[in-house]
Amino acid sequence: MAIDKIFKDEASEEKGERARMASFVGAMAIADLVKTTLGPKGMDKILQSTGRGREVTVTNDGATILKSLHIDNPAAKVLVDISKVQDDEVGDGTTSVVVLAGELLREAERLVATKIHPMTIISGFRMAAECACNALLEKVVDNKADAEKFRSDLLNIAMTTLSSKILSQDKEHFAKLAVDAVMRLKGSTNLESIQIIKKPGGSLKDSFLDEGFILDKKIGIGQPKRIENAKILVANTAMDTDKVKIYGARVRVDSMARVAQIEAAEKEKMREKVQKIIGHGINCFVNRQLIYNFPEELFADAGILAIEHADFDGIERLALVTGGEIASTFDNPESVKLGHCDLIEEIMIGEDKLIHFSGVAMGQACTIVLRGASHHVLDEAERSLHDALCVLSQTVNDSRVLLGGGWPEMVMAKEVDALAKKTPGKKSLAIEAFSRALLAIPTIIADNAGLDSAELISQLRAEHQKEGCTAGIDVISGSVGDMLERGISEAFKVKQAVLLSSTEAAEMILRVDEIITCAPRRREDRM
Repeated sequence: MAIDKIFKDEASEEKGERARMASFVGAMAIADLVKTTLGPKGMDKILQSTGRGREVTVTNDGATILKSLHIDNPAAKVLVDISKVQDDEVGDGTTSVVVLAGELLREAERLVATKIHPMTIISGFRMAAECACNALLEKVVDNKADAEKFRSDLLNIAMTTLSSKILSQDKEHFAKLAVDAVMRLKGSTNLESIQIIKKPGGSLKDSFLDEGFILDKKIGIGQPKRIENAKILVANTAMDTDKVKIYGARVRVDSMARVAQIEAAEKEKMREKVQKIIGHGINCFVNRQLIYNFPEELFADAGILAIEHADFDGIERLALVTGGEIASTFDNPESVKLGHCDLIEEIMIGEDKLIHFSGVAMGQACTIVLRGASHHVLDEAERSLHDALCVLSQTVNDSRVLLGGGWPEMVMAKEVDALAKKTPGKKSLAIEAFSRALLAIPTIIADNAGLDSAELISQLRAEHQKEGCTAGIDVISGSVGDMLERGISEAFKVKQAVLLSSTEAAEMILRVDEIITCAPRRREDRM
């Protein structure tokens, strides 16, 4: 007797051809979705949420687009995942990684249709990826020893990263900001100490880098506006207990005088707390929570600058930057680590007043203030700048650099093609397919710029037969150009991550031969 079915009613399964079809189609659809954002002439997407306020995001950052989509197709989710990892790991190349994986699957689909087993394709892809990686390794340039050259490399990388983003018009300005900020980090990849403040107004060109820390708060009334040699206590404590605050508590008193006594006792308690805080020998007190008028008054009398309600992000960063620690009890002042900085003053940016800490203990800290026409522009500018900062901080550690503009793909494709000719058996077909997929990236860059991609790619391929060729696609003039002269560079780490992640993702999706979808959980009728 044959078993009819082993799954629940609404569970579904797809086998063999159909399952593979579903995975391929889903993955290719995702790749086609972000394809148009690739390259310097890539277009943006508007993402509109259905939540309250119908927020609108305008972006061409692959990871941001894919993160915001709710996708049902399991294979498509794998691609969304690799773009997220690429974003966290190196910051840039989030679109390339998805497009390359999509192209690999498109090639694989043709091979599967000609009855080549997926495992054969996978081992071919593996060989090709290794060969491509080695081809890049042979061509890398490393200028870490020469500070001048290394800085110009970093500037070029930053400009290349920014040229496909909203900041492309002022890319020299922003590349300089990003490089200055990352050079201050002295090799750490912790971007926490670079703070980005967004202030609507002005134009993107008015953005600047400030050495020091800016807290988005105003200085209270009657408090010193300027403090030199500041000792800062960063705290997270309640400074608003001069009222009875136990909700639902009943205090029965026999006369109004008793109420006054309770209030006086509360005030006394507060005064003691403030005295303890002042006892730390500080002249600036930054609190995460509210500070009521009474303690604020006491601080003002003692000539201490008290800042209340500093947002959590701000206060964590402030503690990190000034070398202090966040305190919440004040009984033993010797165990509390105070922060230090040379000068605290109030500054104006646009219409807003902010507090500026300069000469901070952690010399790596700096603040980038972004100005722009609207919130959407600022959000996108922040994402673009964040990508550039990530790439640069990775490059400072791994200083190997490649040329950009489709040059690395051509170099890899040439080597992979040569490997395919040497390899016997069906694997060679998969290796050849891999080199075709690599060529898709320069093709798409050219297509997005409205150029004749077939013509350009064949010219490029001919150029690359020469030794030591530095040709790539120059989107601005619409022809094959010299990438060295144009100063178009990319970080080796980004290219390597794109190559390896997309190969692994394509491999994973290729291995699938059955998709099983669970039955949805039923809600019992609660009657």
